[in-house]
Amino acid sequence: MKARDTMNRDWIATARTLSEALPYLQRYDGATVVIKFGGNAMGDDAAMDTFARDVVLMRQVGVNPVIVHGGGPMINDMLKRLDIQSEFVNGKRVTDAATVEVVEMVLSGRVNKRIVQAINAQGGKAVGLSGKDANLMVCEPDDPALGFVGRPVEMNPAFLRALAAAETIPVIAPIGTGRAGETFNVNGDTAAGAIAASLKADRLLLLTDVAGVKNADGAVVTELTPDQIRAMKADGTIQGGMIPKVDTALDAIEGGVRAVVILDGRAPNACLLELYTEHGAGSLIRTPR
Repeated sequence: MKARDTMNRDWIATARTLSEALPYLQRYDGATVVIKFGGNAMGDDAAMDTFARDVVLMRQVGVNPVIVHGGGPMINDMLKRLDIQSEFVNGKRVTDAATVEVVEMVLSGRVNKRIVQAINAQGGKAVGLSGKDANLMVCEPDDPALGFVGRPVEMNPAFLRALAAAETIPVIAPIGTGRAGETFNVNGDTAAGAIAASLKADRLLLLTDVAGVKNADGAVVTELTPDQIRAMKADGTIQGGMIPKVDTALDAIEGGVRAVVILDGRAPNACLLELYTEHGAGSLIRTPR
């Protein structure tokens, strides 16, 4: 009897959670949500399966998820295996012709197909792409010193809308094309922000390895405006690896994205917690309403 009572309590809690999620399910019905899925957030197979299941659930309840992934640790591993040396300038990888071939092979091949397979295994319908497909992401060199590192200058997202209409989940590797047919390595956050802006997405979720943007006392700030972000950058509160993430957020909002969330992608069900619970997850950045 005790076991049955415990189970009943668990069922009641589950039913209550579903009931409380209803307003948020209605709120995001038909919304486009771009998710940057980073190499650190991918974790092990169990973490990948959890992420894939969450994405399939989002699609099932009416959200149009668009996945943009990174894969830095996997690229580093392959470069090491092939004995190709990497140099960095101001924290960015110098990408010569040999390196960009490896980057494309790892991101568009191994990493991309692993995510696609995980989503399909959970009952979803995913397709793997890169920014080169249908000229989704046309780039110019970001800095001549970095070689084939690209900056998106033209976006062509029409076929992503067609995939959404077909209830298909795009999984996009951050590889861009140049106007002369070059292949460019694009920072994953930058690519996600550009894609989100081109779709005028309702949300851009940047999954990272920290809980969110922290204030001077080290506490996560749950909601921020662009002006507050700029002030925190100016006074040094935001520094290091968080700077490019908040810059991506600011650019995305300026480009028409309704809100950006920086959250810990290692936390189980992070995307569902952000979208379908009152308290959300991480740091929400948006223009004051």
